[in-house]
Amino acid sequence: MNTRASEPSDLNALSGLASELASTFIALSSDIAIVIDADGAVRQVVQGASPIAPGAQHWVGRPWAETVTSDTRRKIEMLLSDVQSTGQGRHREVNLPAGDAGTIPVAYAAIRLGENGPVLAVGRDLRAMAAIQQRFAESQQEMERDYWKRRQAESRYRMLFQVATDAVLVVDALTMGIVEANLAAAQLFGIEQDQLTGKHATVGIDRHSWPAVEQLLTLARTTGRPAEIRARLAQAAGTIDISATPFRSERDLLLLVRARTPVPRAQAAAPTGSPAQWADLVQRIPDAVVITDSNGRVTTANPAFVDMCGLDAEHQVEGHGLSQWMGHESVSALLSNARLHGIATQPTATLQGSKRGSVTVSVSAALLDEGDVECVGFTIRRLDGGHGVPAPAADRLAAAIDALAGGMGRQPLPELLRAAGLLAESHLIQTALRRANGEPHAAAVLLGIAPEALTERLAVLSATLGTDADGDGDAVLAAQLN
Repeated sequence: MNTRASEPSDLNALSGLASELASTFIALSSDIAIVIDADGAVRQVVQGASPIAPGAQHWVGRPWAETVTSDTRRKIEMLLSDVQSTGQGRHREVNLPAGDAGTIPVAYAAIRLGENGPVLAVGRDLRAMAAIQQRFAESQQEMERDYWKRRQAESRYRMLFQVATDAVLVVDALTMGIVEANLAAAQLFGIEQDQLTGKHATVGIDRHSWPAVEQLLTLARTTGRPAEIRARLAQAAGTIDISATPFRSERDLLLLVRARTPVPRAQAAAPTGSPAQWADLVQRIPDAVVITDSNGRVTTANPAFVDMCGLDAEHQVEGHGLSQWMGHESVSALLSNARLHGIATQPTATLQGSKRGSVTVSVSAALLDEGDVECVGFTIRRLDGGHGVPAPAADRLAAAIDALAGGMGRQPLPELLRAAGLLAESHLIQTALRRANGEPHAAAVLLGIAPEALTERLAVLSATLGTDADGDGDAVLAAQLN
């Protein structure tokens, strides 16, 4: 009767050839071969030209399980058990002790040569494979570290840019009336900062977006969680992203509302370029921007703050208290008011630099929503006309308007008013571009208009004034009208 395919082959005829087979396996594809008797003891060891276990000659007569490390002996016992019951055993990975060199990983497979014959085990050195796996794992870890570094850099730069440019409103959660607003909000919505107080939170928003904004505020109030939508501005072509985060003051529930111009799609879609783009924007911000924890300890700062403090690198300010440069009383008051009211300002303060002495600055602070971590963003603007934000060209504007006045009698009043409007627009655009270091997107945010609208106005002013909007157009226009 023929033996069925499911039954193991009878290898009894090969039992006397165990030594020869061990040498053959070594020559063909294995690094080590071991002949084991019925008691599980090593009877013979054969290795290749480059032995993986130099002391293997001492294994003869010892139990096979004792030739591996204690943590892998159970695998040898299981392999022998499989061989005794089925005639063959699947691969088991074990470790051979190698003294000071540690251990040597080996994959063993075994087969029994006949019902009562010896067991032949063959092994492959896995060190090369382990090295490849280790290098692969290290490469993966390095890629992950680089990825998270890029993500952290992007998040850090994005936060710094937003602290400097975001419009921030503090809104009463029940009445939806504006309690506080920063200068960026006034610029964005085209309304004086003091006139924003008391207005409804939808002020400056296109009426078609009012329901969405009101739903956003209601959702943040009722759920206690931050939310965000996109809405249209009333006075300018373009959209803004609006987020609302609830927080409680001493008695009232307030909403911290932030509005920003959306990042262009091309920037947002570039995973490798975004950190560099945000870093470039942060480098261009002339105002000093600092983010601190709830205790006023600096977590991140932009280069303008580092320079204003007279230092050389950002790591020299990180981890230090902001009070080291601004004084304990000023920082304590700003932190307290920001946590209590969402926004805090100090029109005049003194910042003490380590090299250039003290400088006069104005400071604004706003509460930031970072999940469970409370932090505060500070924007610091230099007031003494030193390095930082250049002083506006108010004298030049006044001189140009005086020159216009000289045209009375030769030009009708409507024409003079039109020219004065162009002068004022040119002056505001010049100031915004200087504050944004020539970055049109940031300047548009400061002016509260879309970047496309700013480009159009620049073209109109260039054609009207006969020069770029950031040149000496005021004088040119005044001369033309006279």
